[in-house]
Amino acid sequence: MLSCMHEHDGPLTRLRRGHEQAVLELLRKHGPLSRAELGTRSGLSRTTLHDIVAEVVGNGSVVASTPHVEVRKRGRPVEKLSLNPAAGEAVGIDFARRAVHVAAVNFAHEVIGSASEAHAADLSWPERIDIAGRLLTSLATGSGSSVSSGAGSGSGPGSGAGAAGSGSGSADDGRRGRSGTVHLDALSAIGVGVVGPITDPGSENARAQGIDGLPDLLRKQFGVPVLLDNNTRLAALAEAVWGAAADASDVLYLRLSHGVGGGLVVGGALHRGRYGLSGEFGHITVDPVGRPCECGGTGCLETRASLDAVLCRYREAGGRADDLAGFLDKAATGEPSALDVLERVGNDVGGVLAAVCHAVGPGVIVVGGELAGAGPALLEPVERALRQQLMPLARHHVDVRRATLGEAGSALGGIALVLHESPLLSHYPQPVSEENA
Repeated sequence: MLSCMHEHDGPLTRLRRGHEQAVLELLRKHGPLSRAELGTRSGLSRTTLHDIVAEVVGNGSVVASTPHVEVRKRGRPVEKLSLNPAAGEAVGIDFARRAVHVAAVNFAHEVIGSASEAHAADLSWPERIDIAGRLLTSLATGSGSSVSSGAGSGSGPGSGAGAAGSGSGSADDGRRGRSGTVHLDALSAIGVGVVGPITDPGSENARAQGIDGLPDLLRKQFGVPVLLDNNTRLAALAEAVWGAAADASDVLYLRLSHGVGGGLVVGGALHRGRYGLSGEFGHITVDPVGRPCECGGTGCLETRASLDAVLCRYREAGGRADDLAGFLDKAATGEPSALDVLERVGNDVGGVLAAVCHAVGPGVIVVGGELAGAGPALLEPVERALRQQLMPLARHHVDVRRATLGEAGSALGGIALVLHESPLLSHYPQPVSEENA
C-alpha cells in the first residue's frame, strides 16, 4: 500500500536525486559553472537549484570558488561551482605518430600536468604503452620537466584515464612536461584514440591498423576498462571543453597535419556517426580530376591541404623548403610564393568548411594541426572563402578560431571522453557503504 511506502523511496525523493545527478553530470562534463549557467543548462527553477546546490556543496561533492584575482573582471566576481578537485583525477594518453603525450586533470577540470616523449614512427604498440607508463610515473613522482601546473590534485574511487592514439606531431626535445602529481592507483578507465575510422576494436579495419589488441594491452598495463575513439575527434572534444571553443556547444574542428581530419561536437557531446565515420573532412572532394588519395578517392582535401601536399604545391611553385618549419619561416617573412600557396590552401579549406557548415550549422570552427602555425596567412584566406561560400543568413553566425591546446589536445580529449562517458563516473559521488560509514 502507498501509505506503507518509506519516505526515502517516494517520488519526490527520486525526483530530487534526479535533479542532483543532473547538476553533477553538468559539472562533470563542462567543468566549473556559475549558478546562472547551471540554471540555464539544467532548466531547474532558481529555488530548486538553490536547494540542490546547497545539498551537494554541503556533502562535499561540489565546491564553490571565485576566479583568481588576475582573471577577474570589473565588478563583483562570479562564484563558480565545480566537482570537488580532491575527489579524483583522470589521465589522458595520446599515441601520436612519433610521440606519446599524456595529460592529467582533476575532477574540477583543472590541468594537473602533462608530459611527452618522442619515438620512432615504427615503434611497436607494447613499447609505446611502456612509454605511456613511464610518463605517467614521471607525473606521479613529479619528475617531469615543468612548464605549468594545476591545483587541488587528489585521488578517489571515481578517477579515470583517457587515451588518444595515432595523431601527428612530436616532442622535438625527447621528453617534456607540465608539473603535477598523479595518483596512479586511482585510475579507473582509459579512453584510447587511434587514427582513422573507429567502428569495432576487433574489426578488420582495426587489425589492418594494428590496433586490434591495443585495448587488451592497455587493460593489462593499467588494470582498468578502455574507451576507444579517434584522436582527432578527441582533440575536437578537448577544444570544446578546455580550448578555443570552451564557450560553445556546437563546434566543428579541423586538423591540418600529416593527414586532414576533424570532429564535431554537437550540443556539447562528441558526434561519431553510426559507423564511426564522422569528421572525415579530409576525404571531401575538392578537385574531381585531382590527385589520387590513399582513401581510394580523387582530389580529396587531404591531397591539397595535408603537410606533404602543401610542401609539394610550394615546390611546384618554385619554392625551396626542406620541411614544414622552413615553409612556415618563408611565409612569416612574406615570401610571395609561400603566401600564394597558403591562399590557395585556405580557399580549398574554406570551401569544404562552408559545405559542412550548411549541413551541421556549428557556431564555432576551430582550425588546428601544424599547418595552423601559419596563423593569419592561412586563417584569413580560410575565413574569406568560408564567408563567400556560406549562404548570407549564416555568414555572421560562424566564428573561426585557431586551436589553443597544441600537442596536448588529444590527450585532454581522452580525459574528456572519460569524464563524459565512463559509466564508472556516471554516479559520482560514490555512495558510502555501510561498512565504511
